[in-house]
Amino acid sequence: MYFKLFLSFIVLAIALIACKKEVIPYVATYDETPYELQLMNNTLPPVNLPGDNPLTVQKVKLGKMLFFETALSLDNSISCASCHDQTFGFSDPNQFSEGVGGAMGTRQSMAIVNMAWNSNGFFWDGRAQLLRHQSLLPIQDPLEMKESLPNVIQKLSGIEKYRNQFIRAFGTSEITSERISLALENFMFSIVSDNSKYDQYLAGTATLTESEERGRILFFGEYNPFFPDISGADCAHCHAGNNFENDLYMNNGLDTDAQFIDFGRENATGNVSDRAKFKIPTLRNIEVTGPYMHDGRFTTLEEVIEHYNNGVQNSSTVDPALLGTTSTGLMLDAQEKIDLVNFLKTLTDYTFLNNPEYQP
Repeated sequence: MYFKLFLSFIVLAIALIACKKEVIPYVATYDETPYELQLMNNTLPPVNLPGDNPLTVQKVKLGKMLFFETALSLDNSISCASCHDQTFGFSDPNQFSEGVGGAMGTRQSMAIVNMAWNSNGFFWDGRAQLLRHQSLLPIQDPLEMKESLPNVIQKLSGIEKYRNQFIRAFGTSEITSERISLALENFMFSIVSDNSKYDQYLAGTATLTESEERGRILFFGEYNPFFPDISGADCAHCHAGNNFENDLYMNNGLDTDAQFIDFGRENATGNVSDRAKFKIPTLRNIEVTGPYMHDGRFTTLEEVIEHYNNGVQNSSTVDPALLGTTSTGLMLDAQEKIDLVNFLKTLTDYTFLNNPEYQP
């Protein structure tokens, strides 16, 4: 009897093994599907992306994964998104960002938006020629992520989802610092803002209020000390075009020579003529990207306008157009300051600030 039971068990086991489906291991496949930038109003100029790193769906996805990955930092505590928060236009609401171990930076985190329209270096001082170069420097900065690229590669190589995503993005599971940089560049290029009220106004689908319209005229109007009644705020001198920046490095009169602490662009070029010059940032979403200036010294837009209205300082490298306003200021009255702030707020893009495509 026991023998029959044992024999029945053996037969049943063999039957179960025979019926069990063969397990086929999952293998990711390379995917070159192009990624199209999400443009809603066609108000931005034509974009000129680098030909050696075309946007693809899978590289953008990998870049997004890396952007939110805390393993890029020494103690796995911070990611790129820690200092570039979508809620604040991919900037940091703190004056200076906190890095690994509580280390503090010395410059305000720049907003990441419409980077595809920048072609003249990155960071406040332009020390990174390409966006892919910029992407790796915070990882290695002792005041930021404080990690080494070999350690990052080792950590990511031990995670299956990354091995698979590198296959989809690049064709093999090999993880290199170059591939990390190209993926991060792809994701940051994909971050686009062109659906503010002002964009809708340009597209003919929104109307500015009377105050916003007065502010618009002031913004684009040229400074004219001889005719105060028609003199503008001359903001477009630096914040030009529909991306509201000129991709240049300028000294906007924050300090005198004796007050210079940060030499800005000079640190990257070695040219004294670049002292205290900083990258002109876009004003898109400026309402939510404070504090303002390279050192975050101004908390509100009202303070920024007051600086240009009455606070421009003379120095050896200050922009000549700003220097010309020091004797009279911009001559803005209280209502004009309000109007200018109201116009700047029309550059807030709520679709961009809440776009799930930019979230983990």
